[in-house]
Amino acid sequence: MNTIIINGLAFSLPLLAMALSGIYSERSGITNLAVEGFQGFGAFTGAFCAILLQRALGNSNLPFYAALLISFLGGCLFAMLHALMCIKFKANQVISGVVINIFATALTAYMTKSFNRTLFGETSDKFVLNVAPRFDVPLLSKLPGIGEIFSKVYVFEPIIIIVVFVGWFVMYKTRFGMYMRACGDNPQAVDAAGINVAKIRYISVAISGGFAGLGGICYAYSISSNFSANIYSGYGYLAIAALIFGNWNILPTLGACLLFGIARSAGYQIVMMAELPSTYQDVIMILPYVLTLIMLMFFSKKNQSPKALGVAYDKGSR
Repeated sequence: MNTIIINGLAFSLPLLAMALSGIYSERSGITNLAVEGFQGFGAFTGAFCAILLQRALGNSNLPFYAALLISFLGGCLFAMLHALMCIKFKANQVISGVVINIFATALTAYMTKSFNRTLFGETSDKFVLNVAPRFDVPLLSKLPGIGEIFSKVYVFEPIIIIVVFVGWFVMYKTRFGMYMRACGDNPQAVDAAGINVAKIRYISVAISGGFAGLGGICYAYSISSNFSANIYSGYGYLAIAALIFGNWNILPTLGACLLFGIARSAGYQIVMMAELPSTYQDVIMILPYVLTLIMLMFFSKKNQSPKALGVAYDKGSR
């Protein structure tokens, strides 16, 4: 059971960061199906930075921390493409998100291969990363019965918890968060109050990209200790499902992410305990998506999205 919880948290917390990405964008009124693209490009920039530092510094934890920061910034930068398409050019927000996902996958695959070939003289389509550092939580790791849960914790897990708390504080306890939520429900009122709706949405989408990039690089370190363009397939859409179940609120979204993570981890543990062939692991990977379909059947009708979600703001419509 402890192993299920440990592995479940390692999957759930990066997923929560990606779900927070969708929440920030959509609470400002911009539909965000591009979470997967944001995480892929953000993780690419962080992984490339980590590779350069690994070659320069050798066995050091600095590349890992640098990768987290650069992934956040890379995701912010790439998210501006979606923001420009949706805010400046008033493109269809759903189509923009889907196209950006496809574009990010193709771009990162091409750039990974090109950089490996031209800079490192390799033919690989991956950036091989060092193993992510882990630690034991003081005192808690010594508790009988539950101590193992607080042992060998990935360093990125408490970092994500801090980042999510800051995201929650900004959304609900600051003036910017109030403006952001108002832009998603009544942008005309925000404009009438003298607040620049477009500016608030640009910032929100940029922050959204940062959260997704952070989640992406954490998966790169925890799932396979390498970056490649195809290791994220489906995670962005799973994060979107989590935020919908959470009704665009952070704490209920955390519950959905934990459910997905525990289900995935429990499935793998069952395969190992039953000594089933490794091919069954592919079947286990669909468990979170099956849960998504079931939860959609029972909960989606009660959810209320931001009232102005997906609607391009036009001052002349007031």
